[in-house]
Amino acid sequence: MARDHYSIANLIRKARGGGTWSRAWRDPEPKSAYDIVIIGGGGHGLATAYYLAKVHGTANVAVLEKGWIGGGNTGRNTTIIRSNYLWDESAALYEKSLKLYEGLSRDLNFNIMFSQRGVLNLAHSEGDLREIARRTAAIRLNGIDSEFLTTAEVKAMVPILNVGANARYPVLGASLQRRGGVARHDAVAWGLARAADTRGVDIIQNCEVTGFDIKGGRVTAVRTSRGPIAAKKVGIVVAGHSSVLAEMAGFRLPIESHPLQAAVSEPIKPILDTVVMSGAVHVYISQSDRGELVMGAGIDAYTSYAQRGSPSVIETMMASAVDLFPIFSRLRMMRQWGGIVDVCPDASPIIGATPVEGLYINGGWGTGGFKATPGSGWVFAHQIAQEKPHPLAAPFGLDRFASGALIDEHGAAAVAH
Repeated sequence: MARDHYSIANLIRKARGGGTWSRAWRDPEPKSAYDIVIIGGGGHGLATAYYLAKVHGTANVAVLEKGWIGGGNTGRNTTIIRSNYLWDESAALYEKSLKLYEGLSRDLNFNIMFSQRGVLNLAHSEGDLREIARRTAAIRLNGIDSEFLTTAEVKAMVPILNVGANARYPVLGASLQRRGGVARHDAVAWGLARAADTRGVDIIQNCEVTGFDIKGGRVTAVRTSRGPIAAKKVGIVVAGHSSVLAEMAGFRLPIESHPLQAAVSEPIKPILDTVVMSGAVHVYISQSDRGELVMGAGIDAYTSYAQRGSPSVIETMMASAVDLFPIFSRLRMMRQWGGIVDVCPDASPIIGATPVEGLYINGGWGTGGFKATPGSGWVFAHQIAQEKPHPLAAPFGLDRFASGALIDEHGAAAVAH
């Protein structure tokens, strides 16, 4: 037993400081050159590197992260996963991601704590009901699970939800995607990082990109705080700062960056075993495995790169939560945080080539980034390796803003997290 790396005695000894934990991934010095450099060590960047190595056999890859792995939006979200999008293009991409999530723990040999507990979208008016009927039908036509619940069925599923006559926002029904749910955000990042490292990818933390070397219209190197790194191809995957990196490369993106806030309560016993979302009162709630209520709302109206938001958003979110769940009124909120989200004019991402040859962009996911993590990496890896868009990503190219072929998920997504 003493020789067993995972024995209880060894774990206790390590916890007391008497042992040394082995690294989940290496901490290499950056090489002078790579075939491919991925800028951004969040979930999307790590997934891109992992699928480049696994699917396309490209192991000479570096992931550059200015801070620590998963320290950006990957660690600053509310972990909701779903694919119940209205437009065909969005539904196909998010459904690919959900299917990858369903096998990701097995694929990575790392428990990402994916819980398919279902996602409910509430209807509070006749208009909401008509929209939910439209969405449910469209989603099912795309072969994705979606169903309509009556008020009684919603109450049976979530007994603590206030659906009574005294409710400020009456619950007239809801749509449900049973395959939706939540996952552990840091586990997703750690699992992808370990799996990419095992396949030879260099993960380089504390390495900030400061510029690009571009010759003859083609990117040749990335300038970093740890020296220049030559690369044949470069992928930008930096949620919240996509436009900053694009400016360094000499082009502009139709993107705005906004704070997105969330909060968690003190832990309580299990009481909410699904995800509840409401576009009308603009709040969404789930309960973590530790018992905390995880809550979020919409983005702040102003643009900012600060990882905090305005108090009014938190106040509105808390009021909405109590409207729906009066029994939460005496809970104490323990932590609040904000992430930075890139938002495109049509609330859909940009995936594909840029005006600089050999430089690719994956950003503008807005509030839908975490749920898209493996699917985003899958299609972006294809784009970089094959130098052409994956069929699922083809509609999301940068050229759509010139052609007018937008994929408008603003109104379609309601609370789009």
